Amino acid sequence: MRTLLQSMPNPTKISLVNPQRFPFFYGYIVLVIGSIGILASIPGQTIGVSVFTDPVKDALGLSRNEFSNAYMLGTLLSSALVARAGIWFDAYGARYVAFFATLLLGASLLLFSVSVEISETIKRVFNFQSWSVPFLLITLLFFLIRFSGQGVLTMASRNMIMMWFRKNRGKINSISSITVSLGFSSAPILLNRLIDDHGWAMSWQIMAMSLFVFCVCILLLYRNRPEDFDLLPDGGEKKEFDQEKEATETDFTLKEAKKTRAFWMFGLVLAFNSFYVTGFTFHIVSIFGSQNYSKAEAIAIFLPMSIIAIFVSTLCNILSDYIQHKIYLFIMLSAGVLASLGLLLLSHPIGVYLLVGGLGTMGGLFAVINAVTWPSFFGRKFLGSISGKVMSFLVVGSAIAPSLFSYCFTTLGSYRYMGYITLAFLLFLIIGSFKVKNPQLKTEDI
Repeated sequence: MRTLLQSMPNPTKISLVNPQRFPFFYGYIVLVIGSIGILASIPGQTIGVSVFTDPVKDALGLSRNEFSNAYMLGTLLSSALVARAGIWFDAYGARYVAFFATLLLGASLLLFSVSVEISETIKRVFNFQSWSVPFLLITLLFFLIRFSGQGVLTMASRNMIMMWFRKNRGKINSISSITVSLGFSSAPILLNRLIDDHGWAMSWQIMAMSLFVFCVCILLLYRNRPEDFDLLPDGGEKKEFDQEKEATETDFTLKEAKKTRAFWMFGLVLAFNSFYVTGFTFHIVSIFGSQNYSKAEAIAIFLPMSIIAIFVSTLCNILSDYIQHKIYLFIMLSAGVLASLGLLLLSHPIGVYLLVGGLGTMGGLFAVINAVTWPSFFGRKFLGSISGKVMSFLVVGSAIAPSLFSYCFTTLGSYRYMGYITLAFLLFLIIGSFKVKNPQLKTEDI
């Protein structure tokens, strides 16, 4: 512990903004800038990458399968380092970790914008004309944007917001979740317009320049925790906070957290969500087409799903300050069952409703559990290493899902088999979740 504290950089270094001098609680500035930070990760998220798939693969001369496999490999490689990034968060704070993640994401987008030129240069210099050159190149680039964007920048920004609030985490996260949901939902439309107006290469360059500007905002406004500036979470009084912390809060290390059933069950249900949503979204047109639905009908489900997700997220975030999170775990598992049944029954109209309701509910609860549950269960001191480890589960799930969904269809002849696989996994999680307890209750739950 002493080593960790000694390694923490000076939080006021290279700083023109002092949270102590604000006329209101600085946590609200953290809420705004942290939410923008999560939105800034879009170029490294599946929803941001997918818009560029067709023009980039065609320009590089890759097939859809080759491009998808490069994405999978790059994502899997990033999962190996995401957990380490959580340790960096605990050691150096949100400010520095987010700054370098954003810088890396911007630089990676610049490299992506000239990936065709880089590929052709390598082929010419080494006199090696092969598809493997662009394949290996974009695998590396996918690794960089997935690690820096989906992994580190998202984790650092979300954790920072949670560090500044305690009693009001749920309410604050509801505001952030609505903002992020609306931003992510509109991202494909905005990015597609950007590509139409400027081309895919220039679009990535524009986003890279925007990220470099945001790096300055991070240095100015990102702050790891209120205690660094003699402030307290929620803007509360010191006496009140000390009494509450002494009575209710214990800080768990990653090693200690991994010994609890709660860590594994909540982590695995989040990983399941990433797996199912990524695989389903990646193949949504094909999934619906296999049951004679049109592309327009397939895409149309995103609107009602988003509405349900925003409603569930807002309601459950607010209630999370007052009710047991184990309830959310079982609701999310039940929603996963509905989504799985929806895939099995997609040939009937009820299958569509089950998918919309199940995926919308899972998406809404994902935003709650992934942000609020970890500091509530395990404290704030080692939040980075704990959430970073969980993030590696999510990244692995999102990496392997498209290939497994594709395998079920091309080899077994139907996406229905994924429904059976996911139901079996959910049954395992449901059985394992009955004895889950909040580790803050001072009782071992395993």
